[in-house]
Amino acid sequence: MTTGDHAEHATPTTDAGDLRVWLATVEAAMRGERDAPVPCGTCTACCRSAQFVLIEPDETDTIAHIPAELRFPAPRRPKGHYVLGYDEHGCCPMLGDDGCRIYEHRPRTCRTYDCRVFTATGVDPGDHQPLLAERVRRWRFRRGADGPEAVALRAAAADLAAGRAGDVPRTPLELAVRAVELHRSYLSGPAQS
Repeated sequence: MTTGDHAEHATPTTDAGDLRVWLATVEAAMRGERDAPVPCGTCTACCRSAQFVLIEPDETDTIAHIPAELRFPAPRRPKGHYVLGYDEHGCCPMLGDDGCRIYEHRPRTCRTYDCRVFTATGVDPGDHQPLLAERVRRWRFRRGADGPEAVALRAAAADLAAGRAGDVPRTPLELAVRAVELHRSYLSGPAQS
């Protein structure tokens, strides 16, 4: 394969922004201070990736906009917590032809979800989510991708995956989110168990 051939078959990239700016906004979203400002464009990969969406009891507006037959009691959570499932194709039942049918009333999970967390932490979303994995492969942080924060995020994810930083998270998303939560302790070197 020639260099020209490789360029034709390379995965196109999507600007993920500055890693430090992204990190500050995603941490604020995780604290409940804001929504995650994800430049989704027309992408709905997360809505079509067979993901359960947690809905907490205080999300009364969201609960009012999701039909009762689509809400299920959340496993290992107190009463009043729900999950919104997905259809036989892995799609969120609230996804319509023109996007989310309850966008202004969407669950907090959707408001704070940012698939760039996988790119930032080096966590693979898994083979069972090919649309999401394709989107994650496209993201490229324009600044900070090799800086200390990026190194700390990847080190935290690696230690979590290996069980060196507590219990191993059950899902790739839990792993990536925990890595964001722990990364600051890695900025001056690996965390001590």
